Amino acid sequence: QVQLVESGGGSVQPGGSLRLSCAASGFTFSSYAMSWYRQAPGKERKERELVARISCGGGTANYADSVKGRFTISRDNAKNTVYLQMNSLKPEDTAVYYCNAYGYYDYWGQGTQVTVSS
Repeated sequence: QVQLVESGGGSVQPGGSLRLSCAASGFTFSSYAMSWYRQAPGKERKERELVARISCGGGTANYADSVKGRFTISRDNAKNTVYLQMNSLKPEDTAVYYCNAYGYYDYWGQGTQVTVSS
């Protein structure tokens, strides 16, 4: 059974930091590129924004312009886990963050809420 379980979300003040984790099971994690998407309040699923993606081996990472220099994606293939370190958070980063595994199949987690507010 495939599972992607996100954790680490919460409420933080502007300028703060959070680290999201996504623990994967039920598939060959190292064969899948891993991504973080976010869905802002009032947006539909089809409007999810790709925040960051990392290659199977972790050697290549790409970011949305809106998060470049603030967010860092990483993965530990030995632990079947992908991370998103989020620094200098802004109110516009408020969203539900989803973990995605993209390869032969396309898998999604249930999401974790991130709220940035003073």
